[in-house]
Amino acid sequence: MSQNPPDLRPDLARARVTESARPGQPTIGMVSLGCPKALVDSERILTRLRAEGYGISSDYGGADAVIVNTCGFLDSAKAESLDAIGEALNENGRVIVTGCLGAEPEYITGAHPKVLAVTGPHQYEQVLDAVHAAVPPDPDPFIDLLPASGVSLTPRHFSYLKISEGCNHACKFCVIPDMRGKLSSRPHRAVLREAEKLVEAGVQELLVISQDTSAYGTDWKDRETKFPLLDLARDLGELGAWVRMHYVYPYPYVRELIPLMADGKVLPYLDIPFQHAHPDTLRRMARPAAASRTLDEIAAWRAICPDITLRSTFIVGYPGETEAEFQTLLDWMDEAQLDRVGCFQYENVAGARANALPDHVPEEVKAERWARFMEKAQAISEAKLEAKLGQIMDVIVDDVDEDGVATCRTKADAPEIDGNLFIDEGAGHLQAGQIVTVEVDESGEYDLWGRLV
Repeated sequence: MSQNPPDLRPDLARARVTESARPGQPTIGMVSLGCPKALVDSERILTRLRAEGYGISSDYGGADAVIVNTCGFLDSAKAESLDAIGEALNENGRVIVTGCLGAEPEYITGAHPKVLAVTGPHQYEQVLDAVHAAVPPDPDPFIDLLPASGVSLTPRHFSYLKISEGCNHACKFCVIPDMRGKLSSRPHRAVLREAEKLVEAGVQELLVISQDTSAYGTDWKDRETKFPLLDLARDLGELGAWVRMHYVYPYPYVRELIPLMADGKVLPYLDIPFQHAHPDTLRRMARPAAASRTLDEIAAWRAICPDITLRSTFIVGYPGETEAEFQTLLDWMDEAQLDRVGCFQYENVAGARANALPDHVPEEVKAERWARFMEKAQAISEAKLEAKLGQIMDVIVDDVDEDGVATCRTKADAPEIDGNLFIDEGAGHLQAGQIVTVEVDESGEYDLWGRLV
């Protein structure tokens, strides 16, 4: 029986290369750390470089230089970024650093003074300038043709679609607005055209991402509608691909998205960063502190679309979190019955206002609360998946291994962060990107198994 690997890494990607470099072609490697939003930045950088005649290498040895797109959100992520930079320096020696940690260039050069250049997040032109300086372009206009879909760091059947940059929230534990600035939404037409090109190139699933998807377009002074995300979702829903919404803050108007899910235009899936449930904890986070109204909203969403899947992430051990506050979170989980849940133990982040809060929770208490939280989340997940036994559903094939076992996802599962549905028999003829119909015949804590029907 195949199982979902426990160590999946959605935050570590390298370029997927489908062609060989021509003789003498300058080549660039890429390591992309962090969230899917950074992954989109990496794809844009590589697409620009490919258009300028650079080859893309999937390993250090075949590259004239390596770009490391870093994450700087948590101290542990910073340490991992420094490790990745060090590995690239050891294996290649010519390294250009970009991404969120690039907002702290002295931090990087203090640890790795031999890097060629450091640029901050979404500074595409500066990254290109650094590459040009390190490895001058040498394009051949008759050979170096850019594929219509650009360079992808994901399998060709799904793609992340970033609709905005930055964030207007001021959460005390987060420094993203300092790194990436205030909300800046892409034009509706630009997003839709990118989505159309992706679908034309064979993408079957569009994963809509931003720092605050619900706020899309609210930074436009002359917008025609109050909430432009609704119009964008309707238009994306007409393209014939699965459309999955990530990072949706639970503003009241989100209820207007749910009929699109009930009608099959958008996947019945919402990824919502609730973070906590106790009002005092939420206030210390500088987050909306209306957990009870959130439960009302969840009930309203489910009334409109009973099949909706709700995913969220939470922080335990936030400064000042008492045992009573944590217990409120557990009780809230019992009521909310979320389908997919992730949890992080609080970490200080350099520059975050939460660092100065009193009553930091001891590490051993954080770990104990994390274990209790995940035990409850796992039990809820297991019960919800068991309830799917016997159901007929469509799934998308992500991979078929050499033994003929197909790794698939249901509409309730985002790539790499949620569960899988495995087909152990009769799946050898399937191909990645196919959407097939299965009957669920076995369930586990996070994954399902099924047979083709």
